[in-house]
Amino acid sequence: MSCKRLKIRIAGIVQGVGFRPFVYRLAVERTLNGWVLNDSEGVLIEVEGHTAAVESFCAAIVSELPPLASISRMSSEVLPLTGEQGFLIDTSRQSDLRVAQISPDTHVCPDCLRELLDPHDRRYRYPFINCTNCGPRYSIVTAVPYDRPSTTMVDFPMCEPCQQEYENPASRRFHAQPNACADCGPALSLHDQKGTLLPSADPLAEAVKCLRRGDVLAIKGLGGFHLAVDPQSSEAVACLRHRKRRDEKPFALMVPDLETARQFVKIKTAEKRLLEAVERPIVLLEQITDQQLISQLTAPGNRYFGVMLPYTPLHYLLLQEFPALIMTSGNQGDEPIVFSDDEAFMRLAGIADLYLCHNRRIHIRTDDSIVRILAGEPVLMRRSRGYVPRAVTLPQPQLSVLAVGAELKNCICLTSADRATLSHHIGDLKNISVLDSLQQAIDHLQHLLDVRPQLVAHDLHPDYASTAVARKMPDIPKLAVQHHHAHLASCLADNGRDEQVIGVIFDGIGYGSDQHIWGGEFLLGDFSGFERVGHLAELAMPGGDAATREPWRMAFSLLYTTFGETIPELPLFDRVAVADRKLLLQMIAKGINSPLTSSCGRLFDAVAALVGLRQTVSYEGQAALELEMYLDDRPLLPPYHFAIEETADKLIVDPRTMTRELVADLHQGRPTGQISARFHQGLAAAIWETCCAIRVRYGPLPVALSGGVFQNAYLTEKVCQLLVNADFEVLRHRQVPPNDGGLALGQAAIAGRYLQR
Repeated sequence: MSCKRLKIRIAGIVQGVGFRPFVYRLAVERTLNGWVLNDSEGVLIEVEGHTAAVESFCAAIVSELPPLASISRMSSEVLPLTGEQGFLIDTSRQSDLRVAQISPDTHVCPDCLRELLDPHDRRYRYPFINCTNCGPRYSIVTAVPYDRPSTTMVDFPMCEPCQQEYENPASRRFHAQPNACADCGPALSLHDQKGTLLPSADPLAEAVKCLRRGDVLAIKGLGGFHLAVDPQSSEAVACLRHRKRRDEKPFALMVPDLETARQFVKIKTAEKRLLEAVERPIVLLEQITDQQLISQLTAPGNRYFGVMLPYTPLHYLLLQEFPALIMTSGNQGDEPIVFSDDEAFMRLAGIADLYLCHNRRIHIRTDDSIVRILAGEPVLMRRSRGYVPRAVTLPQPQLSVLAVGAELKNCICLTSADRATLSHHIGDLKNISVLDSLQQAIDHLQHLLDVRPQLVAHDLHPDYASTAVARKMPDIPKLAVQHHHAHLASCLADNGRDEQVIGVIFDGIGYGSDQHIWGGEFLLGDFSGFERVGHLAELAMPGGDAATREPWRMAFSLLYTTFGETIPELPLFDRVAVADRKLLLQMIAKGINSPLTSSCGRLFDAVAALVGLRQTVSYEGQAALELEMYLDDRPLLPPYHFAIEETADKLIVDPRTMTRELVADLHQGRPTGQISARFHQGLAAAIWETCCAIRVRYGPLPVALSGGVFQNAYLTEKVCQLLVNADFEVLRHRQVPPNDGGLALGQAAIAGRYLQR
């Protein structure tokens, strides 16, 4: 019988997911000889035995992968036979090329959960139970190859029973790097408002008492701290809002199981799959009308709750006592989530009444991810825990590039060959702590991937903090990338495409090539460049940035554009002094501190203000969100009309006819929900009509939808329906958010093509 020996190289997410024990078992089952090890490229195997057994072994590697593993490349070469006996897991090695991919952090698996709740198991109620199929990964890894010394678990030498499991090929914890138990592993601790350690035989029980009292509990989790309160208590929720200075932005909920969640939200099949997926994201779910379990202060002005299932053993233990807990990021304002004990005691002072901590170090912070079902498909609104550092495969290999993202929802991207690795969600670059977090993310990714970029890509806006960070990097070329071109490229890369498309890029604001503020763009482009072939008609932003915080200013601007100085009287202006109106009129007419914008986000703001929903906002996108939440398309009314003006080189979407129709509806007393529906339908029709006109000029091309406006479920569904019915191929985001959280991917792809040229 013939024999063979193969050297097998495997790349992908194959470290920290039980891959070597899996390979070991496959080899032993087939009486094969050789070894398997981790190195900085991934997994390396040499296997020898009967040819049929070796071929069966190779096939099984692909078909029987461990739950958390994925293979991006697998190659083999034939070696001379050695006569080696036995199969072993060898010591990890460093190699010249460091391309190993680390698994994202993952939720506690069913096997560990059973042990956690089994009174006869030695890990009964141990809050840090894990195995090769679950537990912390990315947040504790300090270097590759992935071994215990390269994680923060190096602080916890294993006890004899844990070491025996770790060395036993038949154990589920065979080479599980975070393996631990109550005798040798991390432990909980309780601290008062000042961070002083409180003596407690059962910190978890004391934490439950804290929540039952209506107090605010800071909980150290997988990638940082949460702030938790009981959402059944409006007083507790109001207290958290006051202390966190978060007046209206929705809080996320964690529930023990789907049955409990169904008491206050509707769960469709696609949403159920997301909730139970290994990533365990926050999923936006429609509230049940008149539900009484959860305080309405949890998500004011919103028909949806953000809901997630527990993903750590500690969460499961806490939620044995509650039907739900608010679990919001442990930060204040727009600061990054805190992840070390000392940082929490300092930054959460005055917010938390107690701190439930543990002594396992978090190496890199990771906030919760957020997903919403749009047009039947999941769309990421924030990509972080559970998804990071999973790479996006680029359409073709490129030289290494660092992209530093945008000002809001910042996330960076580092490329190596055909892999683009995005960081965790960093946040809005408003203060020094977020900038520090940005620099930490840059340093961490470069160290983890051992990549030194040949170019740094940043936004075209000269005043963005991320632009300043890029400019300060010495001895490396820089490339400024226009904001909406990056959105288009992000959607292309997200779909693995490399071709010219029509980009419909609708968002809040972005610095345009003409130094105006863009945000309602129709682009013709690819990774190499773009042409602006259409846009929403420009409106003045009286007061500049003040117009983003006070939507009534944009309403006034829209009315001025439509009616001139004879602005109709509307309830909107009852609370605006006559002198302020006159001042605004002069500012717009004379162009004083009133930059022009084509932003679709600002158009949404104007409409939300006109119908009386929102005169000021407390967080980005609030006015547009509430306009969507009030939408009522029963009975279906005709859409408002946007005129499409064709010039020699552009198509301009003019909102003046729409505004006249809207004002007429206001004077007739039409309900807000119906006005919202007519506006959404009219905007969708305008997008469809403009794309059709572009097709006439430039031929049949796919349409890429990107930008934060396409987080709006109703608009996205209507646009997709109209375009598909008109035989357009529609490209939407799948792996990264359509908002600025996905922008770095587009910057990186454009920069890679620039280097290639």
